[in-house]
Amino acid sequence: MKPRSPLQQGLVLLGFITLTFLAPAVGAFAPPGAWYQTLNKPSWNPPPWIFGPVWTLLYLGMAVAAWLVWKRAVQGHALRLYFVQLALNAAWTPVFFGAHQPGAALIVIGFLWMAIFLTLRAFQAVSRPAGLLLVPYLVWVTFASVLNFTLWRLNS
Repeated sequence: MKPRSPLQQGLVLLGFITLTFLAPAVGAFAPPGAWYQTLNKPSWNPPPWIFGPVWTLLYLGMAVAAWLVWKRAVQGHALRLYFVQLALNAAWTPVFFGAHQPGAALIVIGFLWMAIFLTLRAFQAVSRPAGLLLVPYLVWVTFASVLNFTLWRLNS
């Protein structure tokens, strides 16, 4: 395999960052809004301001992880899993906030969690640092899954 130039590597990293940050862009059409404000929430529900910074760091880590995997010769399966989990990530917000369906969103986030887990394992097999970069994402989505479940139970 021909070595990749620093320019090519930089452009691909920028591409992964752009593609990864497009996932939450779908959610811009389904903001939390008044419906979410009326929901019963647990006392441990994070304040709204925390989500932006947390997701920004998570998406950046995800993009770098995908780039690290791309830099390796054998990465097809791992990157396919990456894009599957990214699509599920993009689907959750319109289902939860847009359609006001916490139960259906719970199903989506369950599949998302499994896809992240499988992606993490596939990334780990290609690049240990790439796998480690996905650990905070899996932890956050675990927390988000519990929160999604709790919101569904409190408001069904």
